[in-house]
Amino acid sequence: MYKDVYKEWTEKVRDGALRAELASIAGDEKEIENRFYRELQFGTGGLRGEIGAGTNCLNIYTVGKATQGVADYVKGSGGDTAVISYDSRIGSDVFARRAACVFAANGIRVHLVRELMPTPFLSFAVRYFHAAVGVMITASHNPAKYNGYKVYGGDGCQITDHAAAAITDSIGRVDCFSVDPEPFARYVERGGIAFIGEEVEEAFLRAVSERSVCAADGLRVVYTPLNGTGYRIVPKMLARIGVQDVRLVREQATPDGNFPTCPYPNPEKPEAMALGLQYAAEAEADLLLATDPDADRVGIAVRDGAEYRLMSGNEVGVLLMDFLLSVRKAEGTLPKAPVVIKTIVTTRLAERVAQAYGVTLVNVLTGFKYIGEQIGKLERAGRAQDFVLGFEESYGYLAGSYVRDKDAVGACMLIAEMASCYKKQGKTLAQRMREIYAQYGTYAHKLLTYSFPGAEGAERMRRLLAAVRKESPRQLAELPVLQTTDYLTQTDFDLPKSDVLQYDLFGGAQVILRPSGTEPLIKVYLTVSGDPAENAAKLTALEEAVRGMLAA
Repeated sequence: MYKDVYKEWTEKVRDGALRAELASIAGDEKEIENRFYRELQFGTGGLRGEIGAGTNCLNIYTVGKATQGVADYVKGSGGDTAVISYDSRIGSDVFARRAACVFAANGIRVHLVRELMPTPFLSFAVRYFHAAVGVMITASHNPAKYNGYKVYGGDGCQITDHAAAAITDSIGRVDCFSVDPEPFARYVERGGIAFIGEEVEEAFLRAVSERSVCAADGLRVVYTPLNGTGYRIVPKMLARIGVQDVRLVREQATPDGNFPTCPYPNPEKPEAMALGLQYAAEAEADLLLATDPDADRVGIAVRDGAEYRLMSGNEVGVLLMDFLLSVRKAEGTLPKAPVVIKTIVTTRLAERVAQAYGVTLVNVLTGFKYIGEQIGKLERAGRAQDFVLGFEESYGYLAGSYVRDKDAVGACMLIAEMASCYKKQGKTLAQRMREIYAQYGTYAHKLLTYSFPGAEGAERMRRLLAAVRKESPRQLAELPVLQTTDYLTQTDFDLPKSDVLQYDLFGGAQVILRPSGTEPLIKVYLTVSGDPAENAAKLTALEEAVRGMLAA
């Protein structure tokens, strides 16, 4: 009963700020229920929740409980080393040190970043130190009130379903108030916690640089880290490839977990790009780059005549795919059996490009961890060099196997090189995208999100998805459903079971529904193709049809 759990917390919590927060909600039944109706759920993305007091929030007690569960799992698997990094969010440094102390208390040696660093650096460092596990304290691109706890395996990849289930069981056996490590300084003095040196950052930058395909000189770039971890390392990377004119968005240039000028620091959102676009226009820049707070995603805007055009994740992924395949083919560095990996919700235009280059295109479930898993399979088969690019529509890209997660540092490098290459040909990235559409067909996409906050929302979301699954539509927006794929039960593809419904419609249209793994949302991905003048109307009709499906 959530009231009993709340009472226990009021009696046992020692942290002054959390005690005050618990006292402030006394008598507010709805608030108490939302904070205590469940424990913060651990999944393949780890933990993510609002910062605050409660079992359904992120705080030093839920972080400690999760870390003890991970430590028990690591020790049971024979591991003895962990790597921890963190982003610019409120409490990230505190949570990182808490996790480090818990690991050290369990005899697990910890390599901790000296200052905030990007998620891809964490993935790299896990492999560099041959660690058993990595933890990244981040809520990626979520609003400021959120934070999170991502877990990585020894391969540098976010844990997938089997490991997540085992860790979940392990965490479930831990009493959060029994986790009581010694102060941080004592573990540092005894060598149980060591800070990561500059040589590891240099090794990471060298690994990224090895994926470079051309110089990026002559390019004028505006860059915003959106008050996150890219603030120092992305400009350093751009300088290495010859970008001499990089202008930072001043208001967003330093780490700040409050994100004062972009409350939703997600480069997928036009609002987050607004200030950068102003800077780009003033500087007459060729390219605007924006990385999210943990610098694993990057959004861009490019010159298009007198205006600037925001490019979607699908478009940037296809541009990079076409560019890398073209350049490497011309240089004779393209492997004989090249592989590109994308998620099932990412544009089908990639299939057309893959066919043109004779490339194997692998589709995986949503989440870059599944792309990382496929890279691992290629590596174990002695084919790591065949991997050319992995990407997802949500602005995540990776070329090379030096990490096993999306990497905005490497993506910024390649996007700048691509923009410079086409500029020397007298083209912008917008013009090159139009050429690709003319060659393969125009595809249009739209992402819809439906929010279900709190305990009532979670139950309503569950009921809605069950109802849709039970009465599958025969047509959407007057387009016949040619095939329905339920990824919980399908056997046609070699993919794990997942709560995803896919509807393939007449004329190449597609609708995919799935609950978010990190937020109380249902996400719906719409795809249409054909006459560009008609695509907008098709998307609107599909959106109305989906709204009707989810109106129950």
